[in-house]
Amino acid sequence: MKRNRKNLSPEDRKRKELVRELLKLNPIKDGNDLNSLIKEMVGEVLEVALEGELESELGYGKYDYQNKETDNSRNGYSSKTLKSNYGNINIEVPRDREGTFEPQIVKKR
Repeated sequence: MKRNRKNLSPEDRKRKELVRELLKLNPIKDGNDLNSLIKEMVGEVLEVALEGELESELGYGKYDYQNKETDNSRNGYSSKTLKSNYGNINIEVPRDREGTFEPQIVKKR
């Protein structure tokens, strides 16, 4: 089903507005600019997803020590370079102190 502007949900309208704001802050002059912006966005989305995976694994949010029910905790980040259609994307993968965190969205090694 083709969606037109009249049939957009409130969430889709908000997302479109956010994209417009992003483009105002990062004007696209050519394909290289677009490629760089997409790489940055993909990297950011992956890093946020990895943080969410670690939070789920540990059972508490970052800086939410009052709800911590484990001896395991965050332990910095490891750098990782992903190969994509847009070129290499450098991301920071969170680690846990016990080394048991196995990310699913971006597998180890």
